[in-house]
Amino acid sequence: MNKQRRTILSKKVAELEELKRKLDEVKSDIESVHDEEDDAFSNLPDGIQDSERGETMQENIDNLDDAYSNLDDVISNIDDVIDSLNEVIER
Repeated sequence: MNKQRRTILSKKVAELEELKRKLDEVKSDIESVHDEEDDAFSNLPDGIQDSERGETMQENIDNLDDAYSNLDDVISNIDDVIDSLNEVIER
């Protein structure tokens, strides 16, 4: 691979690393909101936990779990892409 193509790929790796950093921040924020919502739900009286409001809160918690997990998968995939590109650049 010539220098020009390596340079292009190196820039793309840097862009992916920046994207990964931003996604890590989003993941952290999702985790914080999840923890706050979970604490709020846990502090509700049992009667309210079993109400429509409590069920909605539990659904929100579950959806935040899914979002966190899916975002974690995306970040892992970005790591794989970065690793693959770095292998090409180093050859």
